[in-house]
Order: sequence, then C-alpha cells, then structure tokens
Amino acid sequence: MTTERINGTTRGVYIIAPTPFSDSGEIDFNSIDKLMDYYLQSGVDGLTILGVLGEATKLSPEESRAIMARVFKRIDGKLPIVVGASNPGTDNLARFSREAMDMGAAGVMIAPIPGLKTDDQVYNYWSVVLERLGHDIPVCYQDYPQTTSVVTSVSVFNRLVAAFENLVMLKHEESPGLPKITAVRAAEQKGQRRVSILIGNGGLHLPQELRRGADGAMTGFAYPEMLVEVCRKFYAGDIEAAEDVFDVYLPLLRHEQQLGFGLAIRK
Repeated sequence: MTTERINGTTRGVYIIAPTPFSDSGEIDFNSIDKLMDYYLQSGVDGLTILGVLGEATKLSPEESRAIMARVFKRIDGKLPIVVGASNPGTDNLARFSREAMDMGAAGVMIAPIPGLKTDDQVYNYWSVVLERLGHDIPVCYQDYPQTTSVVTSVSVFNRLVAAFENLVMLKHEESPGLPKITAVRAAEQKGQRRVSILIGNGGLHLPQELRRGADGAMTGFAYPEMLVEVCRKFYAGDIEAAEDVFDVYLPLLRHEQQLGFGLAIRK
C-alpha cells in the first residue's frame, strides 16, 4: 500500500484517466477496472482522475464519488492517485477534496473558475481556495487557459507559492509555455520554494519541457508507456534516446491532439 502524497519533488508520469461511459451514457465501471489494470501494467508513477478530460463536469457528485471509490479499490494502493476537485463553489470544492484525501488521495488537482481576468482576481481566488483547503491537503494547480480562459502570470503563481505551502505542484498546460517553466525554475534558483512541474497537452512538447526543468508529465496520451520511457531515459541522461522514442510516437500524439476531437480519438 502507498501513502505517498504529492510534493515539490514529485516526478514521473501521472496518467490522466478518461471516464468510460456506456452507449446509454451510464458510467462503465467494468471498463474502469480494465483501464486501471492497463495503467498498472504500463509502468506509470501515478494516476489522476476526474480532471477536465476526465469529463468531471458531466458527472453528478454521486457519480464522481462512485468513480473515485471504484478507482481506489482497483488500484489498491499500488499508485498514488490525484483527484480532480475543481468546483465553482468553494465549500463544495473543499468538501470533495476532504473526501478524496480521506479515501487515500495523494492530493487534489484544481483549475481556477472561468472569468478571472486580472492578476488580482486570480490571486484572490486562489488565496480563498488554498486557505480553505488548509495546510494538510496538497494541491496541484491546473494551469489550462485553453479551457478556463484564465491566464496565470508567473508573478502571481510565484506569489501563491510563497504564501501557501499546500500549493506543491503545477500542471503546466499553457501553450506555448516553455518560458513559464524557465521562469519558475529561475525563481527557485533565487530561493523560492520548489514545486513539482508536470506537463499536460498530451505530452506534445515533453522533451523540450523536460529540458526546461519539468519533472514529468500529467496527461492522458493513449500510450502511457511512451511517456514513461521518455522520462526515464531523460532522467538517466540519455536525452538523445528519449527524443528518439518520442519521435516514433509523435504522429500518433499529434493525431490525438486534434482540437475538438482529441478525447474521442483517445477513447
């Protein structure tokens, strides 16, 4: 059994799990079991459920809890699990986050609510959320402006890192976003607390992002074994071999990342 929680040094591949549905629109729990078995065999370092591409917004609270319970039962402590807990209501967000942690989650992933336009609005929203969650719930900041329309500046993110120790991870999906990784790591060189940076966007720029200082990937590419192998070769210093593996899968990755169709292709 693992009791590992995400922290500022977390690295590797945390695969984003889609939510299987039947043809009639019901949750397909048998397919959830098969998917979890596949992830365990693929060598990933962790798992993330109920994210944006986990279609959490389509689920009722009861369905989200049922999926969470099924995943935790099937994984049975073999992998750390991050649970998406985004919700426009802060109390609902905090309540579900606590339920996830009580079930054994390694942390929660949260995206900002749409409509935040200024640095002050972004900072104030996150201040309320992070304070409400408390110091004992590790938080992954999902920076995904393509879906939330919320742009988080480096200065705001760094202010939040300085103010809230429970903010331990950045799920970096801004595109193009290489300069943000560089800027966060540069701030750490000057004394800022270190956070883990796991990249998304299907891993489309994984080798370049690893070079900039990313710690791994948190994304849902349909062939997670590629992400695992690229990261492990990179960690071992065999960067050319890592890029060779990546290049073999790049046509599939680009095919999966088609705007508006990506999740359907992945499934």
